[in-house]
Amino acid sequence: MPVVYLGLGSNIDPEENLRLGVNELRRRYGDLVISNTYQNAAVGFEGSDFWNLVVGFESDDGPASIQDEIEVIHELAGRQRGADRYSSRPLDIDLLLYGDLDVDEPPLHLPRSDVLAYSFVLRPLAELAPDLIHPGTGRTLAEHWQECDTAGHPLTRVDVRL
Repeated sequence: MPVVYLGLGSNIDPEENLRLGVNELRRRYGDLVISNTYQNAAVGFEGSDFWNLVVGFESDDGPASIQDEIEVIHELAGRQRGADRYSSRPLDIDLLLYGDLDVDEPPLHLPRSDVLAYSFVLRPLAELAPDLIHPGTGRTLAEHWQECDTAGHPLTRVDVRL
């Protein structure tokens, strides 16, 4: 069964909305591995800091089915689609990795480019799966994290129980 990794973020009532997201994912997919939660400045716009984390789980559901479930959870959190890409949001869930799938056929982009672009995605992912080989680069997530320039997106660990 493929291992799936999702990134979750929020900068509107983040503890409440991340808890909602994690609980809904547990309800749908069972046991989750959950990274620490990290706080970072908003990227691309002025706004409240985001809280970000990564969850992992095994699933026989395909990527399209998981993406559909993500959209249902977004609606439960009150996320409005069509809003500016760079804006505050109650909940943002992104499909980061689906097993070793490496595909770039819209709307499916796996692994998601954010994995290597942002420390707030890479750090919690590398925390959960340091030895996982990135399907696009053939290198481990720990290797990528060691080389990550964190100055552009500094992180602060948030002590929260989800």
